[in-house]
Amino acid sequence: MKHIILGNGPAGVVAAETLRRAAPGDDILLVGNEAEPPYSRMAIPYLLEGNIDESGTYLRKSADHFDSLHISQYRGRAVALNTDKKTVLFDDGHFEDYDRLLIATGSHPVRPPIPGIDLPEVQTCWTLSDARAIAQLAKPGSRVLQLGAGFIGCIIMEALAKRGAQLTVVEVGDRLVPRMMTPEAGGMIKRWVEKQGVRVLTRAGVEFISRSESAPLTVALSNGEKLDCDLLIVAAGVAPNVAFLEGTTVHVAKGVLVDDTMQTSVPGVYAAGDVAEAPDLFSGRHLVAAIQPNAADQARVAALNMAGGAGKSAARMKGVLAINVLDSMGMISSSFGEWQGVPGGDGVEQADEANGRYISLQFNGDVLVGATSVGLTEHVGALRGLIQGKMKLGVWKQKLLETPTRFAEAFIACQRPNS
Repeated sequence: MKHIILGNGPAGVVAAETLRRAAPGDDILLVGNEAEPPYSRMAIPYLLEGNIDESGTYLRKSADHFDSLHISQYRGRAVALNTDKKTVLFDDGHFEDYDRLLIATGSHPVRPPIPGIDLPEVQTCWTLSDARAIAQLAKPGSRVLQLGAGFIGCIIMEALAKRGAQLTVVEVGDRLVPRMMTPEAGGMIKRWVEKQGVRVLTRAGVEFISRSESAPLTVALSNGEKLDCDLLIVAAGVAPNVAFLEGTTVHVAKGVLVDDTMQTSVPGVYAAGDVAEAPDLFSGRHLVAAIQPNAADQARVAALNMAGGAGKSAARMKGVLAINVLDSMGMISSSFGEWQGVPGGDGVEQADEANGRYISLQFNGDVLVGATSVGLTEHVGALRGLIQGKMKLGVWKQKLLETPTRFAEAFIACQRPNS
């Protein structure tokens, strides 16, 4: 059996290693389209801060790791897939055939259609190549404008500040990380970041980018303001890498649609990681959960099934749980599951901004389905456990409505019978 894994990020690496354990004699080809060894994008902020060098981003530290597992590697980008012939065409004109295929091609940064967005001082922060360019431009005293304050934007803010940059963040939403934080929590993070010396402009966007005599870039904002800067970083979100699937029978919505075995609409073709759109834990609706823990879980399930799991013996995902844990310049926040609440559900919200604490719990009946927290770092995994385990709270629901910070006690109690 020959397996091709398109993508050598966390999902691809975990899948390759799982496949090797499950199918010792099979051929495995791991494909990546960057010059560097497989690495973690989430380590790039630490690289920019100077806490690690480039090798510190590598997913596996031994240079012969994949060779020792008899996992072949190939550098290339898939441009077409023929599911009838079971072949993949790469950008250099090379074809590879397969028996089982895993699509783990990840995602790419979105570049909004803004005039001037292609100027060289406009950078994304997604690859090691991006990081090198940012390091050249973000010097002490450099004027840096960041477009976007979502998850990616917030994790690179601290790195830019530590490089001594004068940082301004522009976010079209009404708060920071609007797709993972409630209005109160996002507002708290905004105010905290401003106290650390970052200027934050919400409800604003970039209209156009141009050259000027006073600075490499002049950026015109939707609020009428014009800002000079030395570097503009675009952190406006990401989109799954699915273009090469156009014209195939692999079903694609936002990402590649998969079932609970991580198989696509085409037998023998699987997907995992940022590119996969999998059933949600609670609603069953498909969603892309672009986080590393989900990527690893999906990769293991896909690999076990590629190695021969089928029918009752197939490995299955219990459902994707949205998980976000974020460090915004020292303020730790998290959100899990249906953090915005569900129709017909109820919830509780408690804020103590003076002490940097916030919690929101969302229920469906006596099951906790979503949570948001700020400044709560101890036992926060209990929130994930309650939600992912769909634990019946019983009398503990009322206790949590009265004192939501007792979630760790609830988690322990609900694992005991008659609690």
